[in-house]
Amino acid sequence: MELRRQQQYGFDYVDEGQGPVLLLLHGLFGALSNWQDVVAEFSSEYRVIIPVLPVYDMPLLQATVPGLVSYVESFVEKLQLPTEFTLLGNSLGGHVALVYTLKNPGRVSRLVLTGSSGLFEDGMGGSFPKRGNYSFVRERVGYTFYDPSVATKELVDEVFAVTNSNAKCLRMISIARSAQHHNLAGDLHRIQVPVLLVWGLNDTITPPSVAHDFERLLPQAELRFLDHCGHAPMMERPAGFNHWLGGFLRRTTVQLAQAQAANSAR
Repeated sequence: MELRRQQQYGFDYVDEGQGPVLLLLHGLFGALSNWQDVVAEFSSEYRVIIPVLPVYDMPLLQATVPGLVSYVESFVEKLQLPTEFTLLGNSLGGHVALVYTLKNPGRVSRLVLTGSSGLFEDGMGGSFPKRGNYSFVRERVGYTFYDPSVATKELVDEVFAVTNSNAKCLRMISIARSAQHHNLAGDLHRIQVPVLLVWGLNDTITPPSVAHDFERLLPQAELRFLDHCGHAPMMERPAGFNHWLGGFLRRTTVQLAQAQAANSAR
């Protein structure tokens, strides 16, 4: 399905379907299309919302993980999203989702992380893209996936355009460094909501060991791996990703309803 972008209150975003809200956050080199298969699968039962994170356009001094969290907070407020919603994040988007949850514990009912930063990330294979070197950019973008062919020419061209803009590069580097320095290991125990971790078994940017660390540090986490899959499971293995996500949503919907009923009876 083709994603329809909307613009309101100064935000650029996708808003598809009706029902409980799934708020999706893309990564540093991500785009709305990264979540296309999730929207197609779940918009019949959920309201699926994807804001465009201003990773290349925000003021340079705000180009940090906390700056992006503030952006998401403003987005949620302006769109008057429900008191509780499910938050999903890939890579940098997962990092932002974690910090948002820590700052707004009453807003997030469930959390889904896939290839998330926040503990460790070998961004772009240990180096930033070189300006004007298309073959280098193509290689580094391909490094994101188990199957490099998933890195389409369109995707490589988008990243190449970013690397040829000094202003965009400065913001990208600022955000990437902020993510690397903003380690959440000491804070994750405070996240008490159900968490689904879906990880590529062949992820070289946030390797499987990172997923195991998240599982150990998050009190209510469950971990699922997808084989022959790199850093963006929802793109590279969409059927498998949607399978684990759908089961998690159904199961935790029952659990959350039971918990709410028990609290009301007290």
